[in-house]
Amino acid sequence: MNIDDLMIQRGEWLKGSGPLSDVVISSRIRLARNLANYAFRPRASESDLGEVLRTVGEAAMSCATCKDASLIELDGTEEIDRQVLVERHLISRQLADAPGPRGVVVSKGETLAIMINEEDHLRMQGLRSGLQLEDLWGQISPLDDELSEHVQFAFDERLGYLTACPTNLGTGLRVSVMLHLPALKLTNEIVRVARAAEELRLAIRGLYGEGTEAVGDFYQISNQTTLGKSEEQIIEEFGTSIIPKVVQYERAAREALIEKRSAQLDDRIWRAYGSLRSARIISSEETLHHLSHLRLGIATGRFDKFDVTALNDLIMPTQPAHLQKQGGHAMDGEERGTRRAEFLRNKLSDLN
Repeated sequence: MNIDDLMIQRGEWLKGSGPLSDVVISSRIRLARNLANYAFRPRASESDLGEVLRTVGEAAMSCATCKDASLIELDGTEEIDRQVLVERHLISRQLADAPGPRGVVVSKGETLAIMINEEDHLRMQGLRSGLQLEDLWGQISPLDDELSEHVQFAFDERLGYLTACPTNLGTGLRVSVMLHLPALKLTNEIVRVARAAEELRLAIRGLYGEGTEAVGDFYQISNQTTLGKSEEQIIEEFGTSIIPKVVQYERAAREALIEKRSAQLDDRIWRAYGSLRSARIISSEETLHHLSHLRLGIATGRFDKFDVTALNDLIMPTQPAHLQKQGGHAMDGEERGTRRAEFLRNKLSDLN
């Protein structure tokens, strides 16, 4: 499997299925690990990084959990190809832009990815559509055990797993749930959610994680600390308390919009549809903004031109790297905007 193969499938995070999928886009569990007897990424030589890439790559490919996966080496890969992987949530921007030997192991269905030589030597992550944290842990935990049979992880009896960033010490576990919260944004209640998250020591980030904005009303909520709680405690807290409460708030905000501001809501939805159908040049940010309103319209039963699966199929192909990869060459902003608008007009015409 290579990047061209990925281009022809939807990707796990955009399947639009799973528990609470009207609000929860996807769930992700990530474990950060480092190899003993190797310098951590910030101090590692290029030779060290090459050895880590080879060692982790061979170990991963020998695991039963990775039986359908492929190793994609990123050093020397075209920038557009690396950005395709970022847009598909398979690697971070940090890994895409990092120097030296590095790579990612990706499962056929894009439910599993192991980043090699990002901030830590390896970061294994599982991804599922909707809220499926327990299922994810059922995949990631065995993979962690399998890998530990092939490589020795840096571990301290008192501190737990040793990581490049102190906030990942302990379990090395990061739980991240992507949510679509347009009603909380429209009612300005998102400010209260952000304040509550801060008090609970949670991080709220944008579509592509750390350092990004919530484009299209997509927000990622994740734990900020990994020391002092077990993996099971963190996962249970997210799955049974934190995320269901946010979902409840978003659904209540949607009901309030329908009850008190239905005309304004319908106007936003149908203006968004009209803009996407008629635009001759449009940015990826504006596209996601309009698609967000259509998704809200579908979820509330106020837009019935197509379903959420068809809408999700408009998201990935309109992202900058996917547009350029599909077009076969690098494009400036104006050409991307023109190509994006043409793609949307054609697709929406077919769906009408």
